[in-house]
Amino acid sequence: MKFYIASSLKNMRNVRQVAESLKACGFQHTYDWTTHSKVDSIGKLREIGQEEVSGVMNADVVIIMFPAGKGCHVELGIALGAGKKIYLHSTTNELNELENTCTFYHVDAVEQRMGSIDDLINSVCLEYLYKYNERI
Repeated sequence: MKFYIASSLKNMRNVRQVAESLKACGFQHTYDWTTHSKVDSIGKLREIGQEEVSGVMNADVVIIMFPAGKGCHVELGIALGAGKKIYLHSTTNELNELENTCTFYHVDAVEQRMGSIDDLINSVCLEYLYKYNERI
């Protein structure tokens, strides 16, 4: 299974933890935007943007981790339009608070995961390992 994670630079440590754990479960990371330390040109932004679009499109599952960055809603829209499986993760219930939520957080293609980072990792790994083993 291939995955893409959207979040903010402030959440980079958690994104890397989830990515490493999913790779240990046998998943393939379609694009790791956390490797960019400093973006100093529009050309570099364009290049990264293209890689992020490709990463979402090539993923089987897209995970959006809160706190999310300003591009996360674009990545969510790409994933929804492409029919991807989507998980939204937050350690709080902010996704369901009317002043913080978005209509697209509640559509059928989106599954919310509230809880720890480990809960998210276990949920994604177990669901996809179960589905994969069912096909064998």
